[in-house]
Amino acid sequence: MVSEYAQLEQYIGVKHITEDVITASQVHRLSLTLNRHSPMPKTGDAVPWGWHFIFFPRLVHTDQLSPDGLSAEFEGCPDSPLPKRMFVGNNLKFHEPLRIGDHATKEIYIKSVTPKTGRSGRLVFVNFAIQITGPRGLVLEDEHMMVFKDDEQEDSQASVLSARASAPPSAWQRTLTLDEVTLFRYSAVTFNPHRIHYDQPYTVNQENYSGLVVQGGLTSILLLELLHEHCKDRPFVMDSYSMRAKAPLFASQAITLSGQPSIDGQSCQLWASNDQGQLAMEIAVKFK
Repeated sequence: MVSEYAQLEQYIGVKHITEDVITASQVHRLSLTLNRHSPMPKTGDAVPWGWHFIFFPRLVHTDQLSPDGLSAEFEGCPDSPLPKRMFVGNNLKFHEPLRIGDHATKEIYIKSVTPKTGRSGRLVFVNFAIQITGPRGLVLEDEHMMVFKDDEQEDSQASVLSARASAPPSAWQRTLTLDEVTLFRYSAVTFNPHRIHYDQPYTVNQENYSGLVVQGGLTSILLLELLHEHCKDRPFVMDSYSMRAKAPLFASQAITLSGQPSIDGQSCQLWASNDQGQLAMEIAVKFK
């Protein structure tokens, strides 16, 4: 761990840049995955807020993937300091939407590396700083947070993150169950090979989860869909959101999406809870 941790520290501030084209077909694939009845977007149409996750995938050869199916966060970045990894959350600041046809650039670098030892064993928290720019300038800024943990830890994600709390009352609510096909299609759209989203034997026997894990990006997009559904008559411009993953959600188990707008209409709280009513993800949204 020491040498790998030191390698990560050496990469703090070292920027990696990739390019992508914002295509209508990619946006339409996610629309179909979400059962949105939307026409194929046209050149110049804005990409929905928060859908930037479907662009700039990590592109590596299959034989370069680690046993969990993933690779380093970007080319040249050192391998994971510990065998298992989890997405913790992110802080997003929006400047303008991506638009169909844009040639966009993504800049990513390690912002901080923090090793810790707790009751769940050794952990390394890594924060990545991300900027996406397009032909009209800066699109968004993102602080993306990951945690890496020992292979021998048995308690999965709930042991690493804060204790689960019961979900509060809400003004908006929707309950749904995601099947394995939906998880597979989202992984395909995002080119995400992480095995916990499609390989049931691996997920249960090696990662100690009870079933296939719903992608954090998919959960956040579903929460933003709840926001869109209840703001159809009041178009909004998103300023920022802060998301925290609290506990895993699983395929074939009920998920409740909830939302509570502020009295002044300038912000909104969104959250997802599991079939036991425990919080799994929270998003704090601010509007311009």
